Amino acid sequence: MDFFSSSGVFYALIAVFLAGAIGALFLRRKDSAANIWGNSLAATGSLAGLLFAGASLLHGSATAFSLGTSFPLLTLTFRLDRLSAFFMLTVCFVALICSVYAIGYVRHYYGKYSVGVLGFFYNIFIASMILVMTVHNALFFLIVWEVMSLASYFLVIYESRQSANIRAGSFYLIMTHTGTAFIIVSFLLMYKVTGSFDFETIAAGLAGASALMKNAIFLTALIGFGVKAGIIPLHTWLPGAHPAAPSHVSALMSGVMIKTGIYMLMRISLDILTGSYWWGIALLAIGAASSLLGVLYALSEHDLKRLLAYHSIENIGIILLGLGSAVVFSSAGMDTLAVLALAAALFHTLNHATFKALLFLGAGSVIAATHTRNIEKYGGLIRYMPLTALFFLIGAMAISALPPLNGFFSEWLTFQAMFQGVTAFGLTTRIVFILAIGSLAFTGGLAAACFVKAFGITFLARPRSEAIAAAREPSVLSRLAMAGMSAAIIGLGLFSGVVMRLLEGVAGSLGSLRGAAPPGSAQFQSVSIENGFARISMPVVFAGIAVAFIGVMAAVYSFTRKRKTITGPTWDCGTRLTPRMEITATGFSRSIITVMRGVLRPSSETEIEYHDANRYFPKFGTVTMGLRDIYQPFIYRPLRELTAMIARHVRKVQGGNVNAYILYIFLTLIGLLILLDVGS
Repeated sequence: MDFFSSSGVFYALIAVFLAGAIGALFLRRKDSAANIWGNSLAATGSLAGLLFAGASLLHGSATAFSLGTSFPLLTLTFRLDRLSAFFMLTVCFVALICSVYAIGYVRHYYGKYSVGVLGFFYNIFIASMILVMTVHNALFFLIVWEVMSLASYFLVIYESRQSANIRAGSFYLIMTHTGTAFIIVSFLLMYKVTGSFDFETIAAGLAGASALMKNAIFLTALIGFGVKAGIIPLHTWLPGAHPAAPSHVSALMSGVMIKTGIYMLMRISLDILTGSYWWGIALLAIGAASSLLGVLYALSEHDLKRLLAYHSIENIGIILLGLGSAVVFSSAGMDTLAVLALAAALFHTLNHATFKALLFLGAGSVIAATHTRNIEKYGGLIRYMPLTALFFLIGAMAISALPPLNGFFSEWLTFQAMFQGVTAFGLTTRIVFILAIGSLAFTGGLAAACFVKAFGITFLARPRSEAIAAAREPSVLSRLAMAGMSAAIIGLGLFSGVVMRLLEGVAGSLGSLRGAAPPGSAQFQSVSIENGFARISMPVVFAGIAVAFIGVMAAVYSFTRKRKTITGPTWDCGTRLTPRMEITATGFSRSIITVMRGVLRPSSETEIEYHDANRYFPKFGTVTMGLRDIYQPFIYRPLRELTAMIARHVRKVQGGNVNAYILYIFLTLIGLLILLDVGS
């Protein structure tokens, strides 16, 4: 094997992660050495993977290589086409930034938890995500998928002395294995039709499969990969697991791990299979519900990391709106529009990975400095952590889709694609697209409101706890990592046109879209301007905002430079300003939650403390709002009770008689042989 071939470079970068994992484990008794070794090699492997995936993406053609085994069905086959190269690039970029950040961040675990164990599972986690994006064999895919799930589980329960983390990790493990069971069923159905576990052979063999079989494969895959993506109502593990992990791991889980589910949904619905109309409608409905409910749940949260976790559900919903639109267009033979919609989904996938990772890294710095995740305990942090506040603000503006940052452009393209659906179809489909557009518009406004709350309550006004005064900026490397991610967010917005042209090529490379008009052609360019829709130049938007800002600042300066400014105390009814006079996170979101009470079903708890002398004059009062979990009583509890009932009946056959067990095995073998004979 040539070391400098594509396969040699790929195996070498995987070996770097394995060396980082094993070395960190051997150095587990020396926290500092384990930290530097594990995270440095993770950063090195991520940089190598970033360059490798970037070169493959720009080269355009697919690269395939394999490792032979003595088991024909378990050939270790890898294939790096444009889609997998794009997702690998996204994983490696976020992992590079998080690994640099972690070198400084992990120090606060010294002497508390094993840093070597953290480094071991962290490196395995990154390597397994890269393998998930590149393997081309269903059996091998299931193996690396399981490695990724187990590595992320041990990272979730890393702070094992906290019982809440153990509960969150256990529920995550149950949910992810439930999803894996559906994925296995989907792959077995593919094997039944094609007789192969190779994805390329499967794609060719499924072309003549019945509609019933294709629908069964899609539904089981949607449930299985939807669990990992965190779509509603399969999201219940996500708000508990993501906050429990260390913050740089949370950034990876929320920014890129949940995208493994999106990657496979794109691969199955538009590459391995040819998308059906109702698949696209289902994805649009799930995307609309996930985006809208995700942001509403985030508005009610006062735990900073849980708030960010709910926004991951929201953004997965936005990505599904683009993917669903692409499937609908593809099923109608409108491949050019399908490429536009899928490119918008891919762009938002990349954008969400960047700004969500930045927000989790900023939240990690705040939590490490204040030792609490409760937003109500913050306030005034901009005075003590000004750079962290700046980086968090950039991430908040990007996730709120404010120009000229990257989140605006991908959401604008998603709007554009769905508006094309309104004009291209009949009444029924048009109504679906209109409802999806409304949900996205509503989601955008609520997201902006939520991050006004998150940033304002956290960084502005006066401190609401004594811990704020001791808060300090994170290490230089952590600040450098956040600065790098902020620069990427600004760059992706400023050069979004260039990025979009690249992603149009990625979208057009999928099996069912290869007949679409190529990017740059007259037919493709006309898509975004027909029916009155306009194109947007982000450099022009950026320049316009800059000119407006300079003009406002110049006007303020000219108005105030000749006037004498007198500073005096604020009129405050004879009392000093205190943190009690500030709006709280509960107060900020209470009106919106009350308006949406029919959907959210909020609960409130009031606590009032009176003066000793007079019970009619309250001394202190608090109102705590929460949301009732509608998924447990209506979905998960009935499923749990049904499973328990079936288990009780099944236990009756477990009498402890060995002869009976042999009979069960014999009958099972007879049944399988009959089934095999019927199938052949």
